[in-house]
Amino acid sequence: MLSGIIVLLLVSVLVVAGLWAVARFYLQGEDLTRYDSVAGPPVGGARDPSAEHHEVLELLGNLTGAGTAATGRARLQVMREAMDKMGDDADLDGVNTTPVEVEGVPCEWVVADDANPDRRLLYLHGGAFTMGSPRSHRAITSKFSRLAGASVLAVDYRLIPENARLDCLTDCQNAYRWILDNGPNGAHVVDTLFVAGDSAGGNLALAVIAWARDAGLPSAHAAIALSPVTDATLASPSLVANVATDHMLGPILGRIAKVPKWLLVWFIWASNKAHPCDPRLSPLRGDLGNLPPTLIHASEAEMLLDDARRYVNKATEAGSEASLETWHHMLHVWHIFEQKLPEAREAFEHIGVFIDTVAPRDQSRVDSG
Repeated sequence: MLSGIIVLLLVSVLVVAGLWAVARFYLQGEDLTRYDSVAGPPVGGARDPSAEHHEVLELLGNLTGAGTAATGRARLQVMREAMDKMGDDADLDGVNTTPVEVEGVPCEWVVADDANPDRRLLYLHGGAFTMGSPRSHRAITSKFSRLAGASVLAVDYRLIPENARLDCLTDCQNAYRWILDNGPNGAHVVDTLFVAGDSAGGNLALAVIAWARDAGLPSAHAAIALSPVTDATLASPSLVANVATDHMLGPILGRIAKVPKWLLVWFIWASNKAHPCDPRLSPLRGDLGNLPPTLIHASEAEMLLDDARRYVNKATEAGSEASLETWHHMLHVWHIFEQKLPEAREAFEHIGVFIDTVAPRDQSRVDSG
């Protein structure tokens, strides 16, 4: 009896050790700490948060607390509905929204009155790949249409857990192909193209521009990623260091940050049916050379800060034009509160300067891939 227990314990130890070794030396991938260097201080936001910032945190509490009485899929559905309702407060004065179907996927054109139908922006919403829609992010897409003078196509890509993680990317890739030849007024070749996204959508945006390069498709003029996820191996130091200061992700992911990383990467591999280092999941882990000019925004207080920092540092080393702008104190993707937050309006001013620099409104050209 005793010998059997000892054998069982030894086998268990060997299994755990084997799982740890595979995670550590295979699933976690290359150590990227060399890309943790800080280029400079935050470019935006005061050292003390604005009064509006505290008001937004209260609103945020209503979202993160949605569905607490429910569990499982029921809670997810409540949170999805709460997130979608956020878009109902967007300022759509002078902006038209029109549903359209792209390769079987529902999308939405968001077009300001003065937007050029041949100057287009593909927008990929955030929501942890489980929530969000064109409706939830109208505050951002309408602002982008006004700011860039572009017709914005927001993609309602398939979500998990009902679909596979890579289905999200497939829908975005199909939308990229489609927008090259189709605008809000029908079939017509694009003149100027941007790709943008936030959080999970930022991940998809960065994955799409690398895929377009490898597929030999015309390159976008520029990409903009707001607080993007760039590394599915969860190796960025700020994922742990900023749990207490991230008012949006901290309450949701704080407990996950305490789980040993070797267990997390096994879960990521099993749930996504792909290696965590696969560039389709982790744009940071792919080839970052020969990409369009890319601007990334992140908050110094958020858990994904180092995902952004590492991506920009690696892309710059690879010869691509990439820049990171950070803000003091801000919550994850604070841009969505543009109507309330002065820091969000400041962030969009910076985005406007970037867009006007890389692709002025009188410029009509898409580079060949």
